[in-house]
Amino acid sequence: MSAAQLFSRIGQFGLGVALVGGVVNSALYNVDGGHRAVIFDRFSGIKKQVVGEGTHFFIPWIQRPIIFDVRSRPRNVPVITGSKDLQNVNITLRILFRPIPDQLPRIYTILGQDYEERVLPSITTEVLKAVVAQFDAGELITQRDLVSQKVSDDLTERASQFGVILDDISITHLTFGREFTQAVELKQVAQQDAEKARFLVEKAEQSKKAAVITAEGDAQAATLLAKAFGEAGEGLVELRRIEAAEDIAYQLSRSRQVSYLPGGQNLLLNVPTPGNN
Repeated sequence: MSAAQLFSRIGQFGLGVALVGGVVNSALYNVDGGHRAVIFDRFSGIKKQVVGEGTHFFIPWIQRPIIFDVRSRPRNVPVITGSKDLQNVNITLRILFRPIPDQLPRIYTILGQDYEERVLPSITTEVLKAVVAQFDAGELITQRDLVSQKVSDDLTERASQFGVILDDISITHLTFGREFTQAVELKQVAQQDAEKARFLVEKAEQSKKAAVITAEGDAQAATLLAKAFGEAGEGLVELRRIEAAEDIAYQLSRSRQVSYLPGGQNLLLNVPTPGNN
């Protein structure tokens, strides 16, 4: 065999290996972590088997892998609805959702790969309208935990019918129409004014009661004094005078600028006279 023929056969073999390698590579697909795949077959349709993580074979042109993310993902769904007392309510739910892996063939067949766009806004609006209509505006504020729990229970049950799991549901936004908000503000101002007026009335009542008690005390004291004067005569007045004099003397004795001179004694004070200057 000549060198030319040898190189020709080696080239053909390398081309064959490359072709086989290309075909093998085109028949492989990867399923990453947190994902699943379903296989669409041109002859049999969607296969019921769900393919897990890893590298797998498929038949090119005849089969096509469809990859789904089965991890929890967040979505905010805003809804405008009405309360029991016909108030407009703007409410937003934050939902963590994921598909049930075993139901992926059914989900793709009925809803498609963008199932969350078709399911979540629809069932969320339906459930919120039904739940919010059972409460008036005040109860939506004061009983928010109860409203949230009821929405979570009903929405979880509704989503399970479509093969979707809701890991968490929370109300992130809850507001009312402008008219209701203004009415609430006016009500709060009126309540504050009423509380202030009630405080002023109670203060006046307490002042009135204090004045009555003081007057009654003064009258009772006057009565007791009159009774004492009648029984003791001028002795009580003299006693009060002596007590007042003792108190004055005590206060003066504590002052450094006051000297006490006993009565009936001649004391010579060193007072300079005009002739001694």
